[in-house]
Amino acid sequence: QVQLVESGGGLVQAGDSLRLSCAASGPIFSNYAMGWFRQPPGKEREFVAAVRWSGGNTYYADSVKGRFTISRDNAKNTVYLQMNSLKPEDTAVYYCAATPWYSENVPRYKYNYNYWGQGTQVTVSS
Repeated sequence: QVQLVESGGGLVQAGDSLRLSCAASGPIFSNYAMGWFRQPPGKEREFVAAVRWSGGNTYYADSVKGRFTISRDNAKNTVYLQMNSLKPEDTAVYYCAATPWYSENVPRYKYNYNYWGQGTQVTVSS
């Protein structure tokens, strides 16, 4: 059973940066894909970014492209989301997700993912 624990959320001002971490435990293999999603207040959970555990392809939502970077440290079993130039509309609960994945592309939909973390709150004030 894969377990994911997010950390690094907090309250920041617009223009600031944050780095979220997702520590994975359990049978994470090189064929897994890792993603970040977020759920703004009163809205649906939405895709943010994804990467294959073995490296290679990444994919970002248009709303975060150029500001957010997803990366992973296989030795630490950890995936990161570096968030720069934060905006108030980035306010949300951020979730880490994982799934076995065998395609060259990366999964971008909630239903693609089998495992989820508990979420970490990010609040950006104007």
